[in-house]
Amino acid sequence: MAQVVHDLTDAQWVALVGAWGGCAYCGVMDCQLQKDCMLPVSRGGRYTFTNVVPACGACNASKCNAEVTVWMRRKKLDERTFLRRQVEIAEAVATGER
Repeated sequence: MAQVVHDLTDAQWVALVGAWGGCAYCGVMDCQLQKDCMLPVSRGGRYTFTNVVPACGACNASKCNAEVTVWMRRKKLDERTFLRRQVEIAEAVATGER
């Protein structure tokens, strides 16, 4: 972890949580959200606003160190909708719209 550059700021995290409005995967809103790397750090991912989404503890634990689309296919979740929304939110956060 210490050898990899992680540049997610606190302000970006707050913006991501607000933009998603709950767990990025299942939508639950009434829990403590965790930072989940879509591409896990163990697979070369980093804590950046384009790689991190808010996740509930259950989704984060279930996903573990799987790549997000592999996990979503296994769980039969709508990966296309998720990925489109993730791109829209990351662009909005990057430009300060959210």
